[in-house]
Amino acid sequence: MPSIDETWFLDKWIPSDLGVAHEIIEELMQAMEKAGWPGGDMFHVQMALEEAIVNAIEHGNQRIVDKKVRVEFEVSSLQARMRITDEGLGFDHRNLADPTSEERLDKPRGRGVLLIRELMSHSEYNEPGNQVTLIKNRSSDTPAEDD
Repeated sequence: MPSIDETWFLDKWIPSDLGVAHEIIEELMQAMEKAGWPGGDMFHVQMALEEAIVNAIEHGNQRIVDKKVRVEFEVSSLQARMRITDEGLGFDHRNLADPTSEERLDKPRGRGVLLIRELMSHSEYNEPGNQVTLIKNRSSDTPAEDD
């Protein structure tokens, strides 16, 4: 795990298993905590990352046990970069239905990409749509000191 001046890396292929996904997310959370990240930022990363990995397992790999998900993490005290790649065919992330539109408000699916965009500093999908890169820049969390 990194100290405040180090960078922590992880590059791993995991099975399409939600239990393993939660374990790998916990590893990232521990690295961010050790690097001194504020709780709000960690919460945003956890939510967005969980959404991205669940999408990769359920939609990309269609929960096929033989298919894997690659998780690549890089955490420093100032930035967290994550890349999630599944073995599916991908999807067109540019032409998704608006989950906030009146006719979609009661639909249980379709909010993940919007959530990721809102929680992260930057998110980007590759052309086939089977890989997402997430970047979270650390918030300015240093309280003003009393003089």
